[in-house]
Amino acid sequence: MQRKYILPLFLFIQILILQIIPYFPEFIERFYSNGLYVYISGFSRITLGKIPFSVGDIIYGIAIFFILKSIWKARKTWRLEWKNNVLKVLSVLSVVYFLFHFLWAMNYYRQPLFEKMKIERDYTDADLLTFTKKLIAKTNEIQSQITKNDSLKVVFPYSQEQVFTMNLNGYKTLSNQYSFFTYTNPSVKKSLFSLPLTYMGFGGYLNPFTNEAQVNYLLPMYNSPTTTCHEMAHQMGFASESECNFIGFLASVKNDNLYFQYSGYSYALLYCLGNWQIRDEKVFDELLKTVHPGILKNYKESKDFWRQYDTFIDKGFHAFYDNFLKMNQQKDGMESYSKFVNLMVGYYGNREL
Repeated sequence: MQRKYILPLFLFIQILILQIIPYFPEFIERFYSNGLYVYISGFSRITLGKIPFSVGDIIYGIAIFFILKSIWKARKTWRLEWKNNVLKVLSVLSVVYFLFHFLWAMNYYRQPLFEKMKIERDYTDADLLTFTKKLIAKTNEIQSQITKNDSLKVVFPYSQEQVFTMNLNGYKTLSNQYSFFTYTNPSVKKSLFSLPLTYMGFGGYLNPFTNEAQVNYLLPMYNSPTTTCHEMAHQMGFASESECNFIGFLASVKNDNLYFQYSGYSYALLYCLGNWQIRDEKVFDELLKTVHPGILKNYKESKDFWRQYDTFIDKGFHAFYDNFLKMNQQKDGMESYSKFVNLMVGYYGNREL
């Protein structure tokens, strides 16, 4: 077989293997997520964590430059040498696809958090209503403790770099209860692509090739702790967006700092209220009346921020990412972000917030 066919064939083999792997989540959980991946991610974060800028973003920038350069060079010969060009593209995709899964994405196929934490999947409207009311009371309480006035929005007093360090407190407390949430070797960076990320509608992302957690530093700061904790959860090998929302929420509310707790509780409450807005508009309106005006001002702050960057770009990227998630074991696509309401209601059950 000629060498130019080897990598394209390897891509086809990888795709076939990944059709089988979902049937063996316990195997992936034991030998990859809690085995090989621990060493891979640890090495990446130890190596790159101390570098103050995003190495992954720079690599992406260089990669984009060379891709555009290659497309420009091949523009005149594409039709004449289309076969060789297709094989080159497939070869590059084969290598990238392998590294993507080897370095991080096999975590898409691990055991669900519902099973690891023995959380009930199903809940009733009554369960959700009880939980939402508890969440409103807790968020109101913390907002009042911080501002001393229920009509004032919370103004976050810490820098992005302080958030990266202070988040470790919440994860330390959480890991005392669940050892599989132990976070070591921090590698969290402000993304160099924060403006493009904002136009795409994203608060951050994990670079699967360098294991750096990238945070959009343009976001309203009160959102930062939970957003950052979400990306840190991805670093620990949790691929599901709903699971990372849940873990990010837990790590925020377990923090000793009231501002970090507020970030987590207000984030969770927004999702629960959104759930009720879809389920029952009347119940939603009644619940909204009990939320402190200061909290609603923070929500408006976020809404106004995203509205500035609301273009066709974010809709296009959300559609792309929706399909990407569906291809990677998250059948609900972008809706999987809000599925963490199921995890919260099931987890808290008889627990106090």
